[in-house]
Amino acid sequence: MKKITFSLIAVAVSAGALLAQSVDQGKKFLYYQRYKSAQDQFEKVLAANPNDIAAVYWLGQTFLENKSPGGQEQAKSLYQKALGTNGSAPLILAGVGQIELLEGKTNDARQRFETAISLSKAKDIDVLNAIGQANADVDTKSGDPAYAIEKLNLATQIKGFKNPATYSILGDAYRKQVDGGAAVTAYQKALGLDPKYAEAQYKIGKIYQTQNNKEQFLPAYDKAIELDPAYAPAYYELYYYWYFHGDVSKSIGYFDKYLTVTDPKPSDEYDKIGNLYAAKKYADAIAKSQAKLSSEGANADPRYYKLIAYSYSDQNDSVNAKKYVDDYFAKQKPEGFVPMDYSFRAELLAKFPESQANALASYQQAVAADTSQEGKQDLLTKAAALAKKIGNRTEEANFLRQSYNMKKAPSNTDLYNLGQAYYQAKNYTVADSIYCGVYQTKYPEEIFGYLWCARSKQAQDDSTNSGGLAVEAYKTLAEKGRQLDSVKYKAQVLGAYYYLIQYYNDIKKDKATALSYIDKGLETDPTNPNLANFKEILSKPPKPATPPRQPATKPKTKTGAK
Repeated sequence: MKKITFSLIAVAVSAGALLAQSVDQGKKFLYYQRYKSAQDQFEKVLAANPNDIAAVYWLGQTFLENKSPGGQEQAKSLYQKALGTNGSAPLILAGVGQIELLEGKTNDARQRFETAISLSKAKDIDVLNAIGQANADVDTKSGDPAYAIEKLNLATQIKGFKNPATYSILGDAYRKQVDGGAAVTAYQKALGLDPKYAEAQYKIGKIYQTQNNKEQFLPAYDKAIELDPAYAPAYYELYYYWYFHGDVSKSIGYFDKYLTVTDPKPSDEYDKIGNLYAAKKYADAIAKSQAKLSSEGANADPRYYKLIAYSYSDQNDSVNAKKYVDDYFAKQKPEGFVPMDYSFRAELLAKFPESQANALASYQQAVAADTSQEGKQDLLTKAAALAKKIGNRTEEANFLRQSYNMKKAPSNTDLYNLGQAYYQAKNYTVADSIYCGVYQTKYPEEIFGYLWCARSKQAQDDSTNSGGLAVEAYKTLAEKGRQLDSVKYKAQVLGAYYYLIQYYNDIKKDKATALSYIDKGLETDPTNPNLANFKEILSKPPKPATPPRQPATKPKTKTGAK
């Protein structure tokens, strides 16, 4: 009897170990972003034991990370069902809290997290990781990265800690805080615990890629593959980079390797056809994309429209390219767009006069979507150039203002161009504030601030008939021009004096002051014929007043004369 009992115990222990291995295998698939395999694995575990808390939690994470349509609702349904029968399971509470964060219910989520921590006595690394993940996820707008950092650091203090995933999530939290240095440090600590932890090396690459630092991110992705040749995400990033940077051979090579280590999925077919475009086989790319749109109908990947648009655009067929990019924007879901979609559309629309205003709006969308500073600056430069070309100086100023504010060390040229855009847009008040205020303060040894300060104020004078607004600015211009280099800036100095001569003679009727500025002008340019002529005219004494003419008298006639 004892033998039977022990045998049953051994079977139960063995089955439990197998189930645990199955959960671990599912987590491994999820780590490799093999979502279909992960889902199948967790569902097998749950088919054998519907109350396996770990399998429930990780299946929900698979739904969320896969980002397939309805994934969030699947995870929510799964967690809520488990909550009904396992209401005190900390992992399930963390999962429910994550869903509540995604729904913007921050207070409810925080209560779930704190309850989970309390029930697990703050000693369960998996629970603390789950809470950290929920808050560190960049797609969870209401997540609190500082809270994630606090709880993840708590996990690292648990006796016997050696979980690289904790540091990987901690890096994500710092990244969400836009603290790239701390993020890289956290990822390196993950590698310190597990030198083969490719995810951390891959995420270091992602940090540098947001900075557009290819000298760092390309080797980081290659290093991730070296650490673990089965790590699919790194292959895909390298494929994607070389796809858009002109090395078709490298691109296709990485893609082929990617296919060997990932689960098959519908997007693979799109990428294969995309490789035809990259190889400049435009007719094939168009034909196969159109075939997919025809055969799959409403279920077709909207990106096929974009692929056709690119293929036509590269053949200088802007009409067809515009048609298909319009179709793409009509079909694609908001979350499906990438920054390049907006910039590509903007460049196409700019070729059609009737669509150029929409092109500017598309550039603004591209700027908002792009995550790299270099990318944003490039887009803003293109947008400002288009706005200037089509004569929309107000929008040019708008884009240049964004560009200027974004730069850590904007140059004097940047500031000058910004002021010019406002001046040409007839927004003289803002131009005034730029040249008279910022430019003169930052660059007091340059003439341009004084010159365009005076011109901006004069333009305000002309538009408002206020009279005299530019006088002091022109006095300053003349003075600074002579101080800086009276020979180099002779034209600017004389221009200032001409304004002041006219103002005092014509507006103020103050001939003496006008003559004083003529004399100053002659100090700068003694042989100037115009100034000499002005001086001669104004120096002449006034003509004596002519007495009024008396009216002629008619000779008197004698009355009654015949």
